[in-house]
Amino acid sequence: MGFLNNLINGISLGSIYAVIALGYTLVYGIAKMLNFAHGDVIMVGGYVIFYSMTSFSINPYLSVLIAVIVCTVLGIVIEKVAYKPLRQATSLSVLITAIGVSYFLQNSALLFGEKPVNFTSVVNVPSISLFDGQVVITGEAIVAIVVSILIVIGLSLFINKTKSGRAMLAVSEDKDAAQLMGININRTISLTFAIGSGLAAIAGALLCSAYPTLQNTTGAMPGIKAFVAAVFGGIGSVPGAMIGGILIGVIEILGRAYISPQLSDAIVFAVLILVLIIK
Repeated sequence: MGFLNNLINGISLGSIYAVIALGYTLVYGIAKMLNFAHGDVIMVGGYVIFYSMTSFSINPYLSVLIAVIVCTVLGIVIEKVAYKPLRQATSLSVLITAIGVSYFLQNSALLFGEKPVNFTSVVNVPSISLFDGQVVITGEAIVAIVVSILIVIGLSLFINKTKSGRAMLAVSEDKDAAQLMGININRTISLTFAIGSGLAAIAGALLCSAYPTLQNTTGAMPGIKAFVAAVFGGIGSVPGAMIGGILIGVIEILGRAYISPQLSDAIVFAVLILVLIIK
């Protein structure tokens, strides 16, 4: 039953990676930019939830909603200030800027304290025991899996069924042609960053609930692994981000359990290298 427990944990972790990977997929698919500051928006969302719950005694679910709003606004600001002026710049300039934004957010978070804080889970769902307690599915795992599935379904419907979603598809295909058809490119790209950053806040709530330690670098490594998941599933594809996230989560947990805890991250990045070589 140990394998089944590890598999469930891998799917749970992979579901969180999937939510994060959706942000990379949306931004790259629409704006053709790699927003490496995305992982740090997760950290910002975690801090907003933490201080909303501890300093202001706000309900956990309302705290998550506040974090979504804050991160959505942050995503729009980042796009307007850091990325919009670089629309016609080289990909290297965008990449360097993204790294700069990432370090800016990480170091700004030090203003709230240098030491890690203990995060209180926002999930209030009881665990499920199977096979006489040999297999345990935590409430955090259940919520992470269900939320990621709902987000993927909702995002797919939004992109394919709404006017704004179809505008995003048009911009992803050809910006110039979309503009000639009357689509507001700036508004569409800002909407993409807003949605991706809002999802990052949700991912922050799920990640910090499952792994309850919060610090300024909390979102850095999960963000990079989620990028690996986005590449693994075919960056630009919403269902692919879900599949890639789950696969990376399962690979990481099984590698940690059966190969080496120290090499689990290396195994994930080895998979990225292998996928890039094959593709």
